[in-house]
Amino acid sequence: MPFNGKHVLSCRAVPFDWQRAHLVVVSGWGPNFCGHAIINAGSYYFHIDGPNDFPWYLDEFDYRRYLRENEKREIRRVRVPLPNPAGAQQKFEELSAKRWKWMVLPNNCATYVEEIFRAGGSNFSSTLNCPTGGWA
Repeated sequence: MPFNGKHVLSCRAVPFDWQRAHLVVVSGWGPNFCGHAIINAGSYYFHIDGPNDFPWYLDEFDYRRYLRENEKREIRRVRVPLPNPAGAQQKFEELSAKRWKWMVLPNNCATYVEEIFRAGGSNFSSTLNCPTGGWA
């Protein structure tokens, strides 16, 4: 079973620093040639991976392990200013309380990232779910 991190099982279990938020895109796997979107908030990373699962979080050590064990590489890292960090935290907690239903294109890792960043007051959007195609 691939290493994805640890599940976030309670609100405010991890002290995310929303003042230092980044979009991180790593290489995809299998048929996903577009890459995988991850949020970096301070010293932690989190993402959704799987067809019906809870979000995962990783500290810096676990993030390096995730890259190594899943044979991924970081493709892009973009700073995303969040003028409403409390909104991002609230949306993260809301999404962490339920399973994310991954439906490939309409509800994927990029839409998960977008929802949290938008709740944080960013106008971040991805025009395509490909790391070379339009992360804005």
